[in-house]
Amino acid sequence: MTPTKNTAKRSSGRNSFSRNSFFNKRGGREKSYRAGGINIRGTRPQNNGGEVKPVKDKLRIIPLGGLEEVGRNMTVFEYNEDIIIVDMGMQFPDEEMPGIDYVIPNSRYLRDKTDRIRGVIITHGHLDHIGAIPHHMKILGNPPIYTGRMTKAIIAKRQEDYKNSPKLNIKDVMPADKIKLGSFEIEFIHVCHSIPDSLGLAITTPVGTIFHTGDFKFDQNPIGEEPTDIGEIALIAKKGVLALMSDSTDAGIPGFTISESKVRDSFEKIIQNAEGRIIAGTFSTLLTRIRHMVEIAEKYGRKVAVDGFSMKNTVEIARKMGYIKAKPGTFIDISQTSNYPLNKIIIMCTGAQGEGNAVLMRIANGEHQHVKLVKGDTVIFSSSVIPGNERTVQKVKDDLYKKGVNVIHYKMMDVHSGGHGKSEDLRLMINLVKPKYLIPIHGNHYMLRLHGKLAKDIGMPDSNILIGENGRIMEFDKKGEGKLTNLKVPANYVMVDGLGVGDIGNVVLRERMQMSRDGMFTVIVTIDSKTGEQIGNADLISRGFIYMKNNQELLKQTRQVIRDLIIQKTGGGHAINWEYVRNAIRDEVGQFLFNKTQRRPMVLPVVIEV
Repeated sequence: MTPTKNTAKRSSGRNSFSRNSFFNKRGGREKSYRAGGINIRGTRPQNNGGEVKPVKDKLRIIPLGGLEEVGRNMTVFEYNEDIIIVDMGMQFPDEEMPGIDYVIPNSRYLRDKTDRIRGVIITHGHLDHIGAIPHHMKILGNPPIYTGRMTKAIIAKRQEDYKNSPKLNIKDVMPADKIKLGSFEIEFIHVCHSIPDSLGLAITTPVGTIFHTGDFKFDQNPIGEEPTDIGEIALIAKKGVLALMSDSTDAGIPGFTISESKVRDSFEKIIQNAEGRIIAGTFSTLLTRIRHMVEIAEKYGRKVAVDGFSMKNTVEIARKMGYIKAKPGTFIDISQTSNYPLNKIIIMCTGAQGEGNAVLMRIANGEHQHVKLVKGDTVIFSSSVIPGNERTVQKVKDDLYKKGVNVIHYKMMDVHSGGHGKSEDLRLMINLVKPKYLIPIHGNHYMLRLHGKLAKDIGMPDSNILIGENGRIMEFDKKGEGKLTNLKVPANYVMVDGLGVGDIGNVVLRERMQMSRDGMFTVIVTIDSKTGEQIGNADLISRGFIYMKNNQELLKQTRQVIRDLIIQKTGGGHAINWEYVRNAIRDEVGQFLFNKTQRRPMVLPVVIEV
């Protein structure tokens, strides 16, 4: 690709999310304040008591996500009037976010700077790097996106589900291509990951070169792709690298990541010896793994059925683009599997992380329409367990064992190779690049710290290891001096819940958590609007709090508390404040129930005036 310069100016883009409320995951004291016409809910970012002011002739690196979690990756590079963005990902919710679909970065810092955004670079096609694109591009003025061919296809396919998002301007690039975006020149380098067309980035700036690894591993014998381009990385290092921004996900795991070729060998042994059906659960975008299965299936005369919405979409794209090649008739629909002997079937599906509605969970529960487990089936978990999913994954395994099937996972055989470099891969990258500074990225805080310790063990001074955090600005001057500043921009969670983006905040989450812990208690009271007297007994409804048939005495006492409260709050001949009455019922009944049960359900008072 010939160098290009993006000089187009775009409108300032006053578009915003329909409702804007941001959640501070650290649980800071809640405040509401106005900023740029948007009502932000959360804690005010620390920025030395004022707005973040522009600086001249300094490179700013601003992570908006990905430095305190695995996911939500998005980093801003800013020099004078030019801005580029690397990745725009999402993160799945944790247990303290009931009902939330996923979380995306907060882009508020960029919303008055849309005319300065020269482009967005996407390193690869996983959701934690592309998932926020449909939500942010309209707000940010729809700048051009630069990425690999496979990633481009995945982004375009996903965009079809977001009818109100603008048509994206996606430009595909190849390894060794160079593009010019304002003050930045970006060279793309091939790296191995768990999805084709993964890219590292050499970002040349007026103050020095930043090498961004993307998600990577060193695999000297990969399947279907070239190894990570060590030669090109060495050439970049020879010219001098100011800072290395490197993947930290597996920094705490010793050794090197195993080769995909070993995984393929393990698969072949399993399939060769299996007497029945093979069911393999893995990530929907782990196309290398699916490609293994197709090749081995054809070798041993088996058919392959793919199930799971996201996996079927990705495989369809990969087949169209030639990443997965199969003979006619190798792929069959999941509904056709019963037409073949069990020992002629391989099913590739989603759900290896124990997701509730995913295919593998439905198979394990006996709820799948077309697949019923029988003895002799072999189920392979071809993935490691993402932290936080241990309990759900173990439940799926237990359900499978109860049905008498063979279960194989990565601790038993080499049936999974991670897409992220382990500690020795990370040491090798540091030694190869020889940067002045290391900026660990992509991981929880402890992962960043462990990555920094690897660099310190190699001999890098503490002062040159910059352990950042979401929203905190890093600065590099023309003398090559870098530092973590005390300036912060908003980097709170923006939660997507159905059609709402950013409209779920602390209060709603607390209410959901309260209902999940202690349930809900509804009080329905009918009151004469003229006299203020209660008519009949209060109707009480409990959901998730108590079993009403077994707690008649408590309900009787509660009704008396309500009756006494109505007399107290509506007597005296003055005009009745019905809102005051409802609040009093909620507070008094809530306190009474807590005193009796040591549980605090959400009390919902309904006052009917007649």
